[in-house]
Amino acid sequence: MASARELRPRIQSISSTAQITRAMQMVASAKMRKAQQATLMTRPFAQLLYRIQRRAATRVHEFTHPLLEVREVRKRAVILISTDKGLCGALNSNLFRLAAQFDPATTVFITAGKRASQFVARTRRQLAAEFPFGDTPRFADARPIAALACDMFLKGEVDEVKVVVTGFINTMSQKAYVVDFLPIGEIKGLKIPGAESDAELAADTTDYLFEPSPQDTLSFLFQGYTNILIYRALLEAKASEQSARMVAMKGASDNAADLIEDLTLEYNKLRQGSITNALLEIAGGQMGNE
Repeated sequence: MASARELRPRIQSISSTAQITRAMQMVASAKMRKAQQATLMTRPFAQLLYRIQRRAATRVHEFTHPLLEVREVRKRAVILISTDKGLCGALNSNLFRLAAQFDPATTVFITAGKRASQFVARTRRQLAAEFPFGDTPRFADARPIAALACDMFLKGEVDEVKVVVTGFINTMSQKAYVVDFLPIGEIKGLKIPGAESDAELAADTTDYLFEPSPQDTLSFLFQGYTNILIYRALLEAKASEQSARMVAMKGASDNAADLIEDLTLEYNKLRQGSITNALLEIAGGQMGNE
C-alpha cells in the first residue's frame, strides 16, 4: 500500500491532467458544434448534385466521358482522410484498419491529414501526395485533391479511385467507410437519400433538354461533383474528429475525477490511521507516567 507521502503528488499530478483534459473537452465542444453544422448544411447540396449528375448522365445517349470509363483495375488510388492530431479515441485506428485492407502492391495513397501520412509512411505504402486542411475545411482545400485524383485517372496511372473517410453519424457515433470516387457512377458504401438505382434510372423515359450541349453540361457537372464530394468528405472527417475528441476528453476527465476521489479516500484513511496511532501513543505515554 502506498504511503500518504506518495499519494499526495499522485493526486496533484492527476488533478493537473484533469484540468488539461477538461480544457481540451471545452475546446473540442466549441469546434464540434461548428463542424457538425457545416457538415449537415453541406449534405443536402452534395446529395442533390449527385442525383442531378446521375440522372443527366443516363439521359444522354451515346455520351462518353473519360471520367465514366470503367477499366480493369490493375492500379488504384485511395484518398485517405484522417485527423492531424490524436486524442480522439479509436477514430484513426478504425480508419486505418479499413485502409490496410487494400493491397499495398497495387494501391497508391493520396492523404489529407498528418495521421494518414504517418500511417502510409509507417506501413511503407506508396504515397502520391499529401494535403493539409485545417479545423475549418474550405472548398479550396478539396479542389487540389480532386484535381490530382482526376488527373491520375485520366492519364491512366490508376484505374479507379476510392475515398476512405470517417463519416459523422452523431456526437457519440462515427463510422469509417469506403466511397467510390472514380470512375463516376453509382456510389456504393454511402446512402444518398432520394437517389435512384441503375435499374430505376434505366426505366425512366423522361426526355431532357441540355443547353448549350450535353457534353458541356455534363463536363461542368462532373467537375463540380468531384470537388463537392471531396469537400463533403473533409467536412465529415472534421465533424467526426471533433465529436470523438470531445467524447474522449470527457471520458478522460470523468476517469480522472473518479481516480482522484479513490486516491483522496485512501489518503484520508492513511492520515486518519496515522493520527489515531499518534493519539494512542500519547495516551499510552501518559498512562506509563502515572
